[in-house]
Amino acid sequence: MKFRWVLAAGLAAAAVATSVLAQSEPIATRMALMKGNNDNARNVSQMIRGQQPFDPAKVDAAFAQWAETAQKLPAQFPPDSKTGQKSRAAPAIWDNKQDFDAKAAAFGKAVAENRAKARNSLDDLKLAFAPVNDACDNCHKDYRLSQR
Repeated sequence: MKFRWVLAAGLAAAAVATSVLAQSEPIATRMALMKGNNDNARNVSQMIRGQQPFDPAKVDAAFAQWAETAQKLPAQFPPDSKTGQKSRAAPAIWDNKQDFDAKAAAFGKAVAENRAKARNSLDDLKLAFAPVNDACDNCHKDYRLSQR
C-alpha cells in the first residue's frame, strides 16, 4: 500500500514538473530568439556607425537569424506562457494575437526583401537595415514591456 502512495506522489510530481517545463519552454525559446535579434542588431548598428568593419558574412548571418525569428516567434506565445521567467512579453500579445502575428510577418517580409542587398556594401546595409529596424520597433512599441 505504501508503494502505491509513493508511486502516486511521484507521478503527481512528474506531472507538475512537466507542466512547468512545457510552460517555460516557449518563454525560453522566444527569449533566446530575441537575444539573438538584439545581438545581431547591435553588430549591424556598430557596422553602420563605423564601430565595426563592414562584414558581409556577419550581415548575412544577422539576416538569417532574423528570418528564423520571424518564422518561429508567433508559435512561442501559447496561452499558458503569459507569465514566467523575466519575460518582457506584454499581455497585449494574447489580447491581440492576430495583430502580433501580422507584425511578426511584416518583420519577416522586411528581412526577406532586404537581405540580399544588405550584404553588398555598407551603404546598402544602411538602406536595408532601416525597414528591418522599423519592423522591430513597430512590434516592440505595442508588445514589449519596458525593462524592469
